[in-house]
Amino acid sequence: MMPLGSFTGLHIVLAIHVVAVMVTFGAVFARPLVFAAASRQDPRSLPVLHRIEYTLQRLLVTPGVLLVILTGIYMADREDLWGAFFLWWGIGVVALIGAALPTVMIPTARRAETVARRDLRSGPADAIGLSSEYRALTRRLALLSAALGVLVLITVLFMGVESPL
Repeated sequence: MMPLGSFTGLHIVLAIHVVAVMVTFGAVFARPLVFAAASRQDPRSLPVLHRIEYTLQRLLVTPGVLLVILTGIYMADREDLWGAFFLWWGIGVVALIGAALPTVMIPTARRAETVARRDLRSGPADAIGLSSEYRALTRRLALLSAALGVLVLITVLFMGVESPL
């Protein structure tokens, strides 16, 4: 174990990077459980959950992506890791997530909130009152969230196995 006094700036940046990854992408893994429980318990909560979903994406995940990139670039530059596969894989995955947020995830979650509110006001389109449009939107969100979650897990694996830090 490293003595407390031998921590360097690199150790601090690495810790910030790891915490940023956990906080930024942790919600991705909770999403399916939250929405499954809500739709079974009280579908009226779904519009609020979608608002929470896109608010977290906007205020937590988007800045978190930037922090992950900046701390990763700092460590790559400091340790001269620019030729490493895991680094470019990680940059690619984080860039993909960063691009998916404003172009797909946030607009789709906003639309899902609007459609859920409309469906729940207008009466039952199915057993719990949600239309096929709503189901298509939430299916898109669930599939993309799952795919991005798998990419995050693969990236963590590559970083843990390949990184010398």
